[in-house]
Amino acid sequence: MIRCSGLVKSYSAGHRRKIVLGGVDLEIGRGQKLGLLGRNGAGKTTLIKLIGGVELPNAGRIERKMTVSWPLGFGGGFQGSLTGYDNARFIARIYGRNYRDIQDFIEDFTELGRQLAMPVKTYSSGMRARLAFALSLAIEFDCYLIDEVIMVGDQNFQRKCHEEIFVKRADRALILASHSVDFIRQYCDMALLIDKGEASVKGDIDEAIALYSNL
Repeated sequence: MIRCSGLVKSYSAGHRRKIVLGGVDLEIGRGQKLGLLGRNGAGKTTLIKLIGGVELPNAGRIERKMTVSWPLGFGGGFQGSLTGYDNARFIARIYGRNYRDIQDFIEDFTELGRQLAMPVKTYSSGMRARLAFALSLAIEFDCYLIDEVIMVGDQNFQRKCHEEIFVKRADRALILASHSVDFIRQYCDMALLIDKGEASVKGDIDEAIALYSNL
């Protein structure tokens, strides 16, 4: 279970503070699929980063009683001077995994070939996303955080992402931010609608999409 209580996040905007999330209350259990709906800048990515521990809230608390991935495709934790292999080895140690157990998967999934032996700072954003995505899947989590990154790469890579996330890990919890209402309708069983800092959970996906369409 993941529970957000009174979650507040604001950023400095000149001489004032811009409130992005003004008190989010949210609970998601094992196997549940939550879609995040909101216009650009509404706070979807911010909420995913907060739940993933990439950023800290200004107020409120997050309880995590199941393992949570970093946002899929997020490469902010990579050390640029290290190779893809070295970054993978370092992350494997952090999560207590045997590096040899995940190396083959990373090589096959990323399709980066010799680039894995090159410093990550030489990677394009798409290559970094592939590596981060592969590591998220290789480590295994109870809940996966997805912020549109499922659409990165060519069609073959997108199919691989779909197979790994929505088929092989269909029993895991998902928190998915997407502008595609068809995507949300297909893969989620509830939605969080974010608008002007306010957020509300809707158990009826069609109702949530209708409200989102009228924002």
